[in-house]
Amino acid sequence: MSQKENQSNQQFPPQSQPVQPGKTDQMKPRPIEDDPNYRGSGKLDGKVAIITGGDSGIGRAVAIAFAKEGADVAIVYLNEHQDARDTQAMVEKYNRRCITIAGDVGQESFCQQAVNQVISELSRLDIVVNNAAQQFPKKSISEISEEQLLQTFRTNIFSMFFMVKAALPHLAQGSAIINTTSVTAYAGSPGLLDYSSTKGAIESFTRSLALNLAEKGIRVNSVAPGPIWTPLIPSTFDEDHVSKFGSDTPLKRAGQPFEVAPSFVFLASGIDSSYISGQTLHPNGGEVVNG
Repeated sequence: MSQKENQSNQQFPPQSQPVQPGKTDQMKPRPIEDDPNYRGSGKLDGKVAIITGGDSGIGRAVAIAFAKEGADVAIVYLNEHQDARDTQAMVEKYNRRCITIAGDVGQESFCQQAVNQVISELSRLDIVVNNAAQQFPKKSISEISEEQLLQTFRTNIFSMFFMVKAALPHLAQGSAIINTTSVTAYAGSPGLLDYSSTKGAIESFTRSLALNLAEKGIRVNSVAPGPIWTPLIPSTFDEDHVSKFGSDTPLKRAGQPFEVAPSFVFLASGIDSSYISGQTLHPNGGEVVNG
């Protein structure tokens, strides 16, 4: 039975982690980031990508898929050093270079530093993947403190402005920017008011930036995953929620990171998506959304 076939009706044992963004080695079962059935075809040969939140989950799966397609990658992460080292080893297994850069993408000075390091060590930059995010469930808007609101927006959307500003002088015609939004931008989420709001902002940011950069030949798109099994989940929700995670989708299960990565490859590839900008792909388990 293949990994994809084995996902049917998957349930997760109750579990939680005390600190975000969470750690892969504490998850049961561990997420599947590398699809052994995926074979690259040189779609990203010679390209260099920077991926925020690239140490685990969707970011790790994207880094691996990009490497299979011929790209060198820089993964940016907060402080999950072992996860970052593991991702680096997974990328290097496919004979591509991978550098790791630790810091807070919510700080503009760090984003500039990260891009400078990519240029210094990898000599160029072609693809920007803005993927880092945080979420803090609250039952009521009255429970969302000013501090939490600012932190969520700073990590989830301010960081995208900062990273694009830093990267733009190094991008050229044919470059691609891909932002990770969420199904919650379309469907909403009663317990994730601030998180969902940032994801809606990312949609508008993507569309507006695509128009802004069209004359430069730089494409800007986004991916809106549904429930995906990543370290953010057990570090966000309680054990009962985790045990049912993804079961309310039409496909009745959560997705795995490797199932999202091909959307990023498609949008990064000038071969496949040369005429696509300002759009969003929806690997969300079958939920039909408008927009």
